[in-house]
Amino acid sequence: MSKLLFLNSNFTTKAVADDDSSIYIEGYANTTDVDRSGDIILAAAWSHGMKNYLKNPIFLAYHDHDDPIGRLDDHKISEKGLWVRARISKAAGQVFDLIKDGVLTAFSVGFRILDAEYDSVLDLFVIKDLELMEISVVSVPCNQDSIFSLAKSFESQAECNEFKTKFSKQQILDNSQEAKPENPLIKNNKGIKKMDEKELAVLLAKAAEDGANAATARLQAEADAKAAKDASEKALEDKIAKAVATQISVGQSGAEKLLADVEKRLAEQADSTKSLLDGLQAEIKEKAAEIEAINKSKMKFGTKESEGPVSEKEKETAVFLKTIMGKANIADTVYGKSLVEKAGAHVPGAIPWELQVSLNMEAEIRQRLVVQSLLRQVAMQTNVMKIPLNPATGLGTWVTNAQFGTTASTGAAATHQLAEITLSAYKVATLEYLAYEEEEDSLLILLPVIRDAMVRRVARSVDVAFLRGAGAGADPVKGLATYATANTDVQVGTKVTVANLRTMRKNLGIFGLDPADVTYVVSSDVYYDLLDDTVFQTMNQVGNQATLLTGQIGQIGNSPVVVSGEFVAKAAGASGVNVGAICVATSNFIAGNQRGLRFDTQMLAETQRQALVASLRTGMTQLTSNQGQGVSKLAWIA
Repeated sequence: MSKLLFLNSNFTTKAVADDDSSIYIEGYANTTDVDRSGDIILAAAWSHGMKNYLKNPIFLAYHDHDDPIGRLDDHKISEKGLWVRARISKAAGQVFDLIKDGVLTAFSVGFRILDAEYDSVLDLFVIKDLELMEISVVSVPCNQDSIFSLAKSFESQAECNEFKTKFSKQQILDNSQEAKPENPLIKNNKGIKKMDEKELAVLLAKAAEDGANAATARLQAEADAKAAKDASEKALEDKIAKAVATQISVGQSGAEKLLADVEKRLAEQADSTKSLLDGLQAEIKEKAAEIEAINKSKMKFGTKESEGPVSEKEKETAVFLKTIMGKANIADTVYGKSLVEKAGAHVPGAIPWELQVSLNMEAEIRQRLVVQSLLRQVAMQTNVMKIPLNPATGLGTWVTNAQFGTTASTGAAATHQLAEITLSAYKVATLEYLAYEEEEDSLLILLPVIRDAMVRRVARSVDVAFLRGAGAGADPVKGLATYATANTDVQVGTKVTVANLRTMRKNLGIFGLDPADVTYVVSSDVYYDLLDDTVFQTMNQVGNQATLLTGQIGQIGNSPVVVSGEFVAKAAGASGVNVGAICVATSNFIAGNQRGLRFDTQMLAETQRQALVASLRTGMTQLTSNQGQGVSKLAWIA
């Protein structure tokens, strides 16, 4: 059922914008008529099948996911079938021009079948439910003669027949050469001829022979034209040479006199010329070391129109060096001074280098996060923030006709009660030590190592806390796995399946109804188990339809699956202790960020070391538990 099929039809260029910046194409991607191959798609299948595609309705060129050319502008689903209209951007370049000129007139729709029924007697395939994957503009569609053909999406008819049997309610006979009864629903199927392999080979041989003859004739014509051109040029050269020879003969005596005069002057200047060349050679050798140093220099010079004379990496190194060495200004170090001189005068209003470095490192930490990035982010002005909620929704009252105009017409009274939750931001920090004896040159080598280590440690600490918790209970961070109360137990020696993860989603209750609001976070052990489950859809199968999340490796029922390396090791234990996966309704949790990355430094005289500390403040909490916890977990048991 994961087979990608294609639906093809012609489109028309509907309108050209006044500013000539885009064009519109429209047409029926499919109608509900039975096509020549005996296949039919019900109109109702498109209503559900376009749900995911409409979240990002991009049009492609030639099924290439790296070549978007426009967006879906409108679509209609009726009893006749699916009608679509798209706006093609002028930025599509050559594809835009080919569509506008009427060269490209077909589009192809790729989709997966979710539910279908096959009648082996009538050889009729009815598709009831599908998932639209992508729409492309193509030059040569899979099927030029009919609206839709299931068989065109397979390598052979045998492969197509095998696929159809998966949807048949009857026992399908083994593929044989017996004649099938004529399909009464297909009116024009008598003219179809299946070409024999020998006939096909003869046609291919003849086509190859014709192509070779045509190529030979073309090459002979080109050779004749070249020979004629060469003969013409040779005649012209002979004519010019004859005229020149005549002139030289007339002026021979004058030329000999001029040549003798030139030789005399060159002889007189030979000594002075040699002396000049020797001087230049000596000067070049003297500057050789300087030239080599310039070639090997890491300094990069630029103009104001370029990215800037100082790169972000150089700024980062200068800020770290100034902080570690305890300098007040960046220019107080030799390295920093050279960068400040190269950067030129400070522009008023420009962001200080220290702030740029802090923001860049904080952004890199966020990019490494797997769990925290799943949750809704809020900015916090203080360490503790109160958030009001009204979790008790209740029900309204139905009013009968007899109650109109009475006090019962307004329904039963409900007390409006606001609850509140507390979101706290806690500090996560990492410490590095450097010896006093470290000089500036040696620090320049160590700084990239120190910087990367601090970024990795902070990112891992945040993800571990948000996944499994940090500290005791909710202090400082409780963690998603700690919030979970419903367990799906799996023995250590048993492989985890997609069915186990679906049970976890079922445990979410009302929070698990919307697949777009559910995310699975699995350990590396569970990930490798899922790869052995043929039902699991990895990223190479779901492709651009998947939500792009850090660490995402697939999806289950349109819910993303991400992998994290911060789970505890797989081992037998009491139920709920060793967690291998969680299923979370992300909308029921929020993450707060109170401040960004900060650097502090201190000299430790008693140990003769320099302490460098990087820290940030963040936290998370659950919004409500009146409709379930919003997170369930999978635990290893003996």
